[in-house]
Amino acid sequence: MSEEFNKVESMIEQLKAYANTRVSQVKLSMAEKVSKLAAEMIAMLMAALVFFLFLVILSIAAAIFIGQWLENMWLGFVIVAGVILVVGLILWLSKDRLLRIPIMNKLIEALFEPEEDDEKN
Repeated sequence: MSEEFNKVESMIEQLKAYANTRVSQVKLSMAEKVSKLAAEMIAMLMAALVFFLFLVILSIAAAIFIGQWLENMWLGFVIVAGVILVVGLILWLSKDRLLRIPIMNKLIEALFEPEEDDEKN
């Protein structure tokens, strides 16, 4: 009876060790995915910032060009501001299709991408 008890106790210890190893593996996997996702989001944010600055400078140049062409500087800025307002409204009305859904898909893809098992290779 004592021998069976020792076997069961040994099996329970091995099961606890396996569970702890699995929990550690899941934690490391999630940490890797979250850090990868954070790095990608920071890179996208930096690219968006550069693109935004490009658009601001391009808008100022377009406003000055239109203002000189119409011989009325403030009218050029009003026209460019109106175009930006229309584009902004279009983007706002279609934000789900253009922003929310692609961002959600990218997050889901990053968090649930299949893990490569070294044991299988």
